[in-house]
Amino acid sequence: MTGAFVAYLCGWLLWSLLWNGYLEGGWIFVADWWLLPMQWLVPVDWRTPGSPDFEVYIGALYLWYAVLLTLLAVGFGRIGNWREIWQRYGVPVWPLFVLLPGVWREMPRSLTWLTWVSNLYYVLLAAAVVAAVGRAGAWPSVRRRLGTGGSSAVTPPPPPPAADPAEWPELRDAGLTEAAAQLAEATRQGVLGDVDYARIRRAWQGVRTRPERLAAFTEAVRTRGAAACGHPSGLRDLPVRTATHDLATGQVLIGTTADHPRNPYARRTTGVALEPGVLGTSLLAVGPAGAGKTVRLVRPVVEALCLQALANRAAVVAVTAQGPALGPDEAFDVVVSVGRRESTHDLDLYGGADDPDEAARILAEALVGDLVSDSRRAATALAQLIGPFLAGYGRFPGVPELRELLGGTPEALAALRTAVADDPAQLRELDARQRQAERGDEVGVLLAERITVLDRPAFAGFFRTMGGPDRGEGEERPQFSLRAVEHPLRVRVDLPERGHAEASRIVSRLLLAQFAEAVLARRDRSLFACLVLDDATYTVTGDSVRSLQRLRSANAGVLLALRSLEDVPEALRAPLLGAVGCRMAFAGITPWDSGRFAETWGTEWVQTRDVTNRQIIADEPLTKALHFMRRLVTGRAATAEAVTVREVERQRWSPSDLAHAVPPGHAVLSLTHVRGEHTPPLLVELGS
Repeated sequence: MTGAFVAYLCGWLLWSLLWNGYLEGGWIFVADWWLLPMQWLVPVDWRTPGSPDFEVYIGALYLWYAVLLTLLAVGFGRIGNWREIWQRYGVPVWPLFVLLPGVWREMPRSLTWLTWVSNLYYVLLAAAVVAAVGRAGAWPSVRRRLGTGGSSAVTPPPPPPAADPAEWPELRDAGLTEAAAQLAEATRQGVLGDVDYARIRRAWQGVRTRPERLAAFTEAVRTRGAAACGHPSGLRDLPVRTATHDLATGQVLIGTTADHPRNPYARRTTGVALEPGVLGTSLLAVGPAGAGKTVRLVRPVVEALCLQALANRAAVVAVTAQGPALGPDEAFDVVVSVGRRESTHDLDLYGGADDPDEAARILAEALVGDLVSDSRRAATALAQLIGPFLAGYGRFPGVPELRELLGGTPEALAALRTAVADDPAQLRELDARQRQAERGDEVGVLLAERITVLDRPAFAGFFRTMGGPDRGEGEERPQFSLRAVEHPLRVRVDLPERGHAEASRIVSRLLLAQFAEAVLARRDRSLFACLVLDDATYTVTGDSVRSLQRLRSANAGVLLALRSLEDVPEALRAPLLGAVGCRMAFAGITPWDSGRFAETWGTEWVQTRDVTNRQIIADEPLTKALHFMRRLVTGRAATAEAVTVREVERQRWSPSDLAHAVPPGHAVLSLTHVRGEHTPPLLVELGS
């Protein structure tokens, strides 16, 4: 404030010296030198008092005074920072300046130059108001409302039927005019929803691939209308939706890109959505408990995949310990509640495998995958028992039977030898298993300990095998196998986290291994298959990391949610971050986890601007006086700036920023599409 006042006084002093002629004559040999530019533009005869154009000359003279005053105001205003003073104190007192020209108008008529100044002031005030309204962003909205020529905006005409998707132009082009008209009428009446639209379009794509289905498609549309080509469950929508979905593109909105300097300018405040093409590269989400992984990420993704399953486009298997947190039971076709008697389905221990080596590999990965870096020895040990059992009894062993065989129970081994007595190859397998059991580093002991976790009374009615021992009347349940992902199923598996944490982790690894085997063995990969693990603690193994990289070509993906990367073996943390295409770091992650993410996201080239100020030491008396006046006005010494602009390599997100600068309810997300397109890490406000 003081600097602005001192600048005003200096400007007033300079104007006073000019007006009173103190800067004329003496050391300046030209009188009225500061009026010369104006006099050069005005004819000489106008300056004579008796001339008819003398009043015009007087007006031009005072107009030149106004120009000089404006230049002085701009110059000294910049020195005294009058703009900031106006923003702070000028707005409340501006009515006083509006009343000032009215006072001028009450002065004698002879002072006509005051009227000129008053009119000029009004013009400048109107221009200032227009500029202020424009800066506030009102003019764009006014233009949108008024349109061209000040009239109201006219609603654009509706698109022609050939361009309106609701008119089904594909069917019209194929000659199915009646079917297209029927579906268009259902759309206008609100009978045909977004799920119906996506499902029928999916069916039409199948017709274009296999033309022999055209007659069945036409008949289904004619007889059932919007319910044509329905899902096997007969449902056409979910009981409840909690997220914003676009089934035409298969996307679900999870948040909005924050207006943050680290986000690219073009992406700020834009929506962020996930789709099967992105989930096909698999997604890893890391955040502490309460960060919003389940509510703001897992639930919307599961909901979107369930809607696409109803449209016959996807199959989803959601694994959680929280049950209804991912959706009500009515939103799923199959609900497997492991360890609960009220469960309507059982879980196939071998994932529908019919080869003993494949079944042994899956089971070994589930039992000891988190303890050993290579589960091939464990798979071999299991195959040496499962193969003879299948050959002797025509089925795979159940959990109690497998526990007895791994534990080396004499009666069980003797009965198995008797069953395969006529098969020398299977007897050699049993002999090899017996020799390995005598070694000190025998892996069968570890397998026996782990299988005991599943051989508990709570799981007595689960993990049955076809043709196994009867477990009592009322225990028979339909058995679910991951091989069913060839169909558009919605499956939820509830884990017994409370009281059976180790069993839950074994089941999670079992489902992950079975899912990888099932989707890679599919013959029809047109359906997108996704496995969602709401809690992937101690689930990731070496084989599962290698499987994640192969899922892209199988039109499948996995969503893994972790509280911390500490829940993954240290040797697998970097490979896991490299195997997935989408990475998400929630607010509140630890500095150790943020360091891993920062290293994975890498660096970028940015332009930096370094400004160096140095004080100017003056030697001349006049320069010293000017510097003294500048210090008096601005409060700072006279300095000179040296600007250096250079390109430097900087981390996209530093570990410190990831750990401490991400606001609550936000996450840093990077995405990769199966086509190879990718986005840099973006700060996303979730749920907005």
